[in-house]
Amino acid sequence: MSAELQNDRQIALVVGASQGIGLGFVRQLLADGRFERVYGTYRRPETAQELLALAEQSPQLVCLPVDVTDEGTIEGAIAHIQTLTPRLHRAVYCVGVLHDGDFQPEKSLRQLTSENLMRSFQTNAFGAVLLAKHLMPLLKHDQPSILAAVSAKVGSIGDNRLGGWYGYRASKAALNMFIKTASLEYARRSPNTTLALLHPGTTDTRLSEPFQRGVPPEKLFSVERTVAQLMAVMDGLTPADSGEFFSWDGSRLPW
Repeated sequence: MSAELQNDRQIALVVGASQGIGLGFVRQLLADGRFERVYGTYRRPETAQELLALAEQSPQLVCLPVDVTDEGTIEGAIAHIQTLTPRLHRAVYCVGVLHDGDFQPEKSLRQLTSENLMRSFQTNAFGAVLLAKHLMPLLKHDQPSILAAVSAKVGSIGDNRLGGWYGYRASKAALNMFIKTASLEYARRSPNTTLALLHPGTTDTRLSEPFQRGVPPEKLFSVERTVAQLMAVMDGLTPADSGEFFSWDGSRLPW
């Protein structure tokens, strides 16, 4: 490959790459000839065995420890990336929590606790906007760049007809507002960057597993299908779309 062609290739970052949709993004980005390097973050090595094994096989992949509830680890990882590359072209925030052991989505007000609400907001919303804060120097350049966050349709206030899932719904709504607001600042300071919110549909992952009963088979997507669909949505975005909320099929979702 000529040096000129090599310079046309892109650099990507997946935050929350140890499993599920995040790991699926890493696999597809590695297989996509447009990308010469992929950075993938994980919180704990014991839950990131597939990702770390993939890095041993793929020189393109660089793995970095990040806990999105600790801003210092986000800042440290971005600083490390800056020592290796001057720019990023695509960054995807795939971290999310819906349930974990005794931590379950609330069905009623009496189940709410401040601790669980804070956990939802830290993981699903705060981490993404802190990533936007620290990533701007790497996304701000003369080529198109994208920062996308995996959101959820249940974070749409206008679409809320069923109630329940207080912390998850509210934290995804907060994520949407954070990224929308950040997109306005990016438009001024990094005009070639598009920020987007992506609803993946119901995907066959650990996050959705307890809630798949009743989902028609044609509406339960494999990770591979979900990632391919979201990659296609991102490929079609321009700065004119920045700050918008898109479903997996490219349609816009209500706030």
